[in-house]
Amino acid sequence: MLSSILFAMILLGGFTLFTLNFKTILSNLKLAHGLLPSDQSSIRWKKMFSIAIGQSKMKQKPISGILHIFVYVGFIIVNIEMLEIVLDGLIGSHRILSFLPFYGFVVGMVELFALSVIVACVIFLIRRNFLKISRFQKPELNRWPRLDANLILLFEISLMLAFFTMNASDAVLQSKMPEHYHPTQGFILSSILMPLLSGLSVSSLIFVERFAWWFHIVGILVFLNYIPYSKHFHVFLAFPNVYFSKLKPRAYLPNMESITREVKIAMGLLQDDGQTPPPTTFGAKDIVDLAPQQLMSAYACTECGRCTDQCPANLTGKKLSPRKVMMDTRDRIEAMGKSLVGKKSKPDSPQLFERVTTEELWACTTCNACTEACPVEIDPLSIIHQLRRYHYMETSAAPATLANAITNIENNGAPWQFSAEDRGNWAEEIFNGEQKIEVQTMAQWAAMGQQPEYLFWVGSAGSFDRRSKKVSADFARILNHLGISFGILGAEESDSGDLAKRSGNEFTFQMQALMNIETLKLYNVNRIITCDPHEFNILKNEYSELGGQFEVEHHSQFLQRMIEEGKLKIPAKLTNLNITFHDPCYLGRGNGEYLAPRQVLEALGLEINEMNRNKSTAMCCGAGGGQMFKEAEKGDREIFVARSEEALQTGCNTVVTACPFCMTMLTDGLKYHKKEAEVSNFDVAELVVKALKLN
Repeated sequence: MLSSILFAMILLGGFTLFTLNFKTILSNLKLAHGLLPSDQSSIRWKKMFSIAIGQSKMKQKPISGILHIFVYVGFIIVNIEMLEIVLDGLIGSHRILSFLPFYGFVVGMVELFALSVIVACVIFLIRRNFLKISRFQKPELNRWPRLDANLILLFEISLMLAFFTMNASDAVLQSKMPEHYHPTQGFILSSILMPLLSGLSVSSLIFVERFAWWFHIVGILVFLNYIPYSKHFHVFLAFPNVYFSKLKPRAYLPNMESITREVKIAMGLLQDDGQTPPPTTFGAKDIVDLAPQQLMSAYACTECGRCTDQCPANLTGKKLSPRKVMMDTRDRIEAMGKSLVGKKSKPDSPQLFERVTTEELWACTTCNACTEACPVEIDPLSIIHQLRRYHYMETSAAPATLANAITNIENNGAPWQFSAEDRGNWAEEIFNGEQKIEVQTMAQWAAMGQQPEYLFWVGSAGSFDRRSKKVSADFARILNHLGISFGILGAEESDSGDLAKRSGNEFTFQMQALMNIETLKLYNVNRIITCDPHEFNILKNEYSELGGQFEVEHHSQFLQRMIEEGKLKIPAKLTNLNITFHDPCYLGRGNGEYLAPRQVLEALGLEINEMNRNKSTAMCCGAGGGQMFKEAEKGDREIFVARSEEALQTGCNTVVTACPFCMTMLTDGLKYHKKEAEVSNFDVAELVVKALKLN
C-alpha cells in the first residue's frame, strides 16, 4: 500500500511539473505577433502525417535517418509497457496484463525495439564524439548544446538497459518462485542476461528487479521533465510545427500588408481614411515581432544541423549558420519569458537583432537549402528576412553597394545605372554576327488593335547584362520560329523589385510591383514567360497577393511544353556536348521545378552528367539574396568558386543553367579556375537555338 501511495505521488508530481513547464513554453509562444495559420487544414494534415509522423524527410540522409526512425518508433513502442507499469504501480500488482493471450508477443516486440533504440543511440554517440561529423563540430554546439545531446542519448540508453534488467531478473524469479512470479513469455532478448543473474539469491533478485522497475519509471518521469529544458522538446512540437508550416512555394516571401496600404496611398491607388495608424515597426527587431509559427520552430529545432550542412554560406566558411539562428531565437524566447515572470531579470539580455549579427544576415543567399533540408519544415530564412527588413528599413544598415543598386532601381528601374529608355535595346543589337531580331512592344500591339498571346517579361538582367541579353535574343528567336505572338514592355517595363524584396526593402519592392501590375493590367496581360527564375517566382507568387493575377511560366517550362505538344521539333541532336546542369535555386528548390529544363536537354539528345549536389540538394551559385550586388562576407572562398568546382568535377565541357544570375556566377567560376577556354556555359534556350540552327 505504501509503495502504491509513493508511486502515485511520484507519478502525480512528475506530470504536474511537466504540465507547468509545458504551460511556460506555451506562454512563451504567445510573445509572438499575429496568429497561427488556419487555412487548408486537409493539406496540412496530410503534410504532417507524411513528414512528422511518416518521417519522410529523414530518409534524405539514409544512415542517420534510419537510426532516427529506430529511436522514434522504438521509443513509442517501448512506452507501450508504460501502461502496465503504471497499473502495477497504482494497484500494487505484478505484470497485471500477463493474462492476455498476445502478451508474450508484445513483450518480445518491445524488447526488439528497445534494442534498436540502444544500438541507434550508441551509434549516435560515436558519430557525435568520435567520428567528428562536421555538422556536429560547429561553434554553436560548444558547451551546453553538446552536453545536452549526449545526456539525451545516455538517458535513453539507461532507460532501455533498465528495461532489459527488469525483464531479465523477472524471468529468473519466475523460474525460482513460480508461485509468486507467474511465468510469462516474450523475454527473447533479456533472457541473454539471465546467466548473469541466475547466481543471485532471491532477495538480491527481488532488489535488482524492483530497482530496475523504479529506475525505469522514475527515469522516464525525470526525462519527461528534462525535455522542456533541452532540444528534445521537438518530440512534442515537431508535429504542430509541420502542420503550421508554409504551404506556398519555398521561394515565396509574404508581403507586408501595412506597407501595401502606405504605398497604395502614395501612388493614388487608395484613399487615406485617416483612421488607420501607420506601421510603427518594420521587420523584426526582437521575438515579439515574429509570428507564432516562427517561435514554435525555434522550440521544434533539434539542432541536427542538416540546415547548416547544406547552407552554401556556411560551407564556404562564412559565419552564417541557420541552426544558430534558430538557437539564438530560442535562447531569446527563454530569456524574455523568464524576465516577464520574474524568474530571472536580464534587462541587458541581447535582443534578437543583436544576437544574429549583420555579418550572418547578409551572408544569406536566400537559396532555401536550409528549409529544404530540415526534417520538420523549420524555415530559418523567414526569420533572417524579417531581421533584414528591420536592418534595412529601420536602421539603414544595408551594405553600401547593395543599397546603391536598390537606389538605382528607384531612380532608373534597374539595379544598374542605365536609362529606362534603353530597356528594349537588346532586341536591336547584333550578337557575334547574328541577325537582328524583330520584337514588338505591347504599345505597338495595342496601336494595331491586337493582343499578343504572351508577354515576354525580360527583366533587368535580360535587358542590360550583356551575357543575359544574348539569352533574351535567343529565346525571342525561338518564339518567332514557333510563330508565337508575343510582346515586350520595352521602356515601360521596370525592375520587378525582387532584389529589394530579398534585401529587406519592402517599400521599394511594393512600389515597383504595384507600378508594374498597373502597366500589365493596362495591356490586359494574362500569360507571361520569363527567362529569369527570380522574376518567375516574384511574378507568380508575390505579385498575385498585390492584385497581379497572371499565368506565369519559366522559359524552360514553356520549351518543355512546346516539345511535349509537338510544336517544337528538334531536327538535329547536339551529340558533341558533355554537359552538366546547374539547378537555379528559385526554379528548383524555390518552386519545385526540376524536370522541365532536364527534359528539354534530353530532347536535344543530351545526357546530363549530374553534379553530386543536384536538384533539391543543388548548391547555390552565390548570387541570390542580394549577393550579386555586394561583396561577399569573410570566408574560406566564394560560393561561385565552390559550385563551379563541383561542375568541373563532372568532367563536362559545357555547364548549362536556366538563370541569368547563375550564368554570371558560373562564368566567373570558370574564369577563376582558368577553364573558360575549355568549358562553355550556356542557357537552355541557347542550346535549343543551336539545335534549330536559328543563328
